[in-house]
Amino acid sequence: MPVLIWRGINYHSLEYFNLNHKNNLYVVESTIIGSYKENLYKVIYELIIDNHWLISEFKIISEVNSIRHLITGKKIGNQWEINGLIKSDFNGFEYIDISLTPSTNSLPINNLHLKTNHPKEISVIYIDVLNHQIKTTYQRYTKVNDCHYFYENIENDFKADLLIDEKGWVQKYPGLFEKVADQT
Repeated sequence: MPVLIWRGINYHSLEYFNLNHKNNLYVVESTIIGSYKENLYKVIYELIIDNHWLISEFKIISEVNSIRHLITGKKIGNQWEINGLIKSDFNGFEYIDISLTPSTNSLPINNLHLKTNHPKEISVIYIDVLNHQIKTTYQRYTKVNDCHYFYENIENDFKADLLIDEKGWVQKYPGLFEKVADQT
């Protein structure tokens, strides 16, 4: 299973990402360290992903300027339990997006099986690690070709051309992230 290193261009970070296959599930264990503006941070996150590239559980441990935070999530049917509480705002949501990593952009790309030039809008739980916020957002992905996807955050008009490797992982996210090493 792959081990990847991403460099956070804007977030001045490095991420060591490890994906393993256990009991018919994918298990991600990843560590990010970096500095952004006046924040020194370390993030350790774990994802449990099914064979369709959908997250069923996540755990994010962050330390920003020596202050620790824990965010947990578990999908129960059509609902999400976040930090032990059912959050009805996220009912029916299939995806999460963690602010400091491109890994969570790769999951819908692998799950959606998009046809070329047929965009798909998705509902996303957005986790802003540095600001300790969790909110809903809406994103759109369009497959341009096998290694190029167009990403749009619908709410704020943010757009990016994502370069994807042959396994579906983000290789280049202009201005934000780039894959600098991999071992598959």
